Amino acid sequence: MRDVIIIGSGPAGYTAGIYTARAGLKPLLIASSVEAGGELMKTTEVENYPGFPEGMQGPDLMANFQAQAEKFGTEILLDDVVEVDLKGDVKIVKTGNGETFEAKAVILATGAAYRELGLPREKELSGHGVSWCATCDGFFFREKSIAVVGGGDSAMEEANFLTRFATKVYLIHRRDTFKASKIMVERALNNPKIEVIYNSEVVELKGEAQLNGVTLRNTTDGTTSDLALDGLFIAVGNDPRVWLVENQVELTPEKFIKVEGRSSKTSLPGVFACGDVIDPTYRQAITAAGSGCVAALDAEHYLTAH
Repeated sequence: MRDVIIIGSGPAGYTAGIYTARAGLKPLLIASSVEAGGELMKTTEVENYPGFPEGMQGPDLMANFQAQAEKFGTEILLDDVVEVDLKGDVKIVKTGNGETFEAKAVILATGAAYRELGLPREKELSGHGVSWCATCDGFFFREKSIAVVGGGDSAMEEANFLTRFATKVYLIHRRDTFKASKIMVERALNNPKIEVIYNSEVVELKGEAQLNGVTLRNTTDGTTSDLALDGLFIAVGNDPRVWLVENQVELTPEKFIKVEGRSSKTSLPGVFACGDVIDPTYRQAITAAGSGCVAALDAEHYLTAH
């Protein structure tokens, strides 16, 4: 019987591991067999994580997180959780390799995946002109020409934010109306640096080692055209990884795990959640790490009380 099992890695999971290990709880962190380290494993330069003024490669930063967690005694298992039963006092966690673990408390740090366009070479060009995070990467596109794909509030927000750096921002949307709120649409339309391309979708990414343009297809007449770009920001939503627990813990209307106020407490006693799986808004490494700290402290207090 374990004191605590952490499902997922990334800044939230590893931080939860650091704090629970230092509390003497000997956590088991199940990090995934193929996606250990979370979304930062797919990025290149990280310049906005505090404490690293020269910046750092995403995978290197996550290697440091992992090393620090292991230093204090976190046991890390590179496997995938395929089934959980969290409703009882004893939490049951099953992995793809056929192992079954029991714990008094579970911390869910399964993250959220940025929704992709599904284009060839999209993953290959991630960090090389293609991004899903304006706050993370906008700084790299000073005096550049870039585009944002999407029609919701996030797309409007990212387009406006990116005008701080870029000389030109195209807003590409597959329809002729936006689903974003009226005020967000007005801000984008009134920004002189933003040009909207309606009724269009990206069908091809151009460039070898670095993105240098896209091919657009008109959704009304099917014609295609090329658009020269230095960067493409994809803002078509993100999907919290909740399939393991969606029938056990309460979710928000947006399908993120619901927690009590600023805590990490879910609807089930002894089950805590942190990181991007509870956060549709900020989605930053630093906020995820802070959330992992909260979950670890909440789990520690729960175990002490029980």
